[in-house]
Amino acid sequence: MEKLSFTMENYLEAVYELSSQGTGARVSDIAERLNVTKASTNSAMATLAEKGFIVNEKYHEVFLTHEGQKLAEFTSKKHHVIQQFLTKVLHIEPITAETDACAIEHVISNSSIAAMQEFIQADDKYHG
Repeated sequence: MEKLSFTMENYLEAVYELSSQGTGARVSDIAERLNVTKASTNSAMATLAEKGFIVNEKYHEVFLTHEGQKLAEFTSKKHHVIQQFLTKVLHIEPITAETDACAIEHVISNSSIAAMQEFIQADDKYHG
């Protein structure tokens, strides 16, 4: 699977989170979610389409391809695990945890994510 830049991963994750069953994400919604311009969003969508992660038809919704879906789900899962670890285990404020998780998700190893997940699950069982 091709490695994307942090920025492209954020765009892909936004498409994933804004898409629901059968519907894609609108460029304006993606831009708003990431607090960027529509022009930069269109540029990013062109890059993601070129790499085969999305299908982007001008003036229509953006849809994830199978590869895009897999990568977006994986990135989103990492984000969620990190955020949970920061809030549940380290007792970091939710807003800070969200910001930090967004930055960390792009550089953390899969083994560290797995360890965090195991720790959270063990902690949940212990504390019921």
